[in-house]
Amino acid sequence: MIKKIPVIDLKQHQAVSGKSGMRDKYQPLKTVFAKSANPVEIAQGLKLNGATEMYIADLDLIESVGHNINDIKMVNTILPVIFDGGVKNCEGFEFFLNYAYKIIIPTETLESIDEMRKIFEKYPKERIVISVDVKNGELLAKHLNLNLSEFKEILKELDPNDIIILDISSVGTERGYNKKLLEEFGDLKEKLIIGGGLNKDSLVELESLGIKKVLIGTSLHSGEVKLLD
Repeated sequence: MIKKIPVIDLKQHQAVSGKSGMRDKYQPLKTVFAKSANPVEIAQGLKLNGATEMYIADLDLIESVGHNINDIKMVNTILPVIFDGGVKNCEGFEFFLNYAYKIIIPTETLESIDEMRKIFEKYPKERIVISVDVKNGELLAKHLNLNLSEFKEILKELDPNDIIILDISSVGTERGYNKKLLEEFGDLKEKLIIGGGLNKDSLVELESLGIKKVLIGTSLHSGEVKLLD
C-alpha cells in the first residue's frame, strides 16, 4: 500500500490551507482530524487514525516573517515531523535538527549546491530530505542557476534516501499529479515522495507506477482520502 504522509502548513501558530502556493491568501485549515486548526490537536487526530509521521511547512519561517518552531517541536513529540523551514544552508539545517525528525532542503530557498554538499558530508542521510520545488514546470530556486535536469544529475551524485517532487502550482487543487514531472524523475522512482494536488484517483495511478510515498493535504483533511485505505 502506498504510504500517505499527511501535510499541514503553519502560519501564526495555526494550520492553514490554500492553493497553488499563494501564501498570502491562506485560511485556517478545516480538517476531519481535529475541531480546530491547532497543529498539536491535528497531530493527535492523525496519530489516532494511523499516521506514523507528518510533513509540516512553516510558512512564516519560509517568508522570514516569524516562526512556529516551538509548535513543531511539540508536534514532533506526538508524530515524527518532516520539516520544511526554508533551509538556506548547513547552519540552518543543523539548527532545525533540534526540532524535527527529518529536515527538508528545499530548492526554493537553498543558497548553493556547496551548502547542500556540506549537509550531506556532515549529517546522516536518514535525517535529510531533498525537496525539488517546481512551479509552472520550472525548477523553483531563488539562488540556483540550474534547470530540472541539471539538478537531477546532482541528486544522482549525492544519492539521498528521500526526494520530494513538489508541484507547487498544484498544491490544494486536487487536480492530480504532474505526469511530465514524474517522467522526468522516473529513474529515481524508488526514492520519490510525490506531492501537490493529489486526489483519490492519482493515488491509485501512482501506486500502480511503483511510487511508495506521497504527501497529501487537502483531500486527506476533507475526508475524501483515508490514511489507511
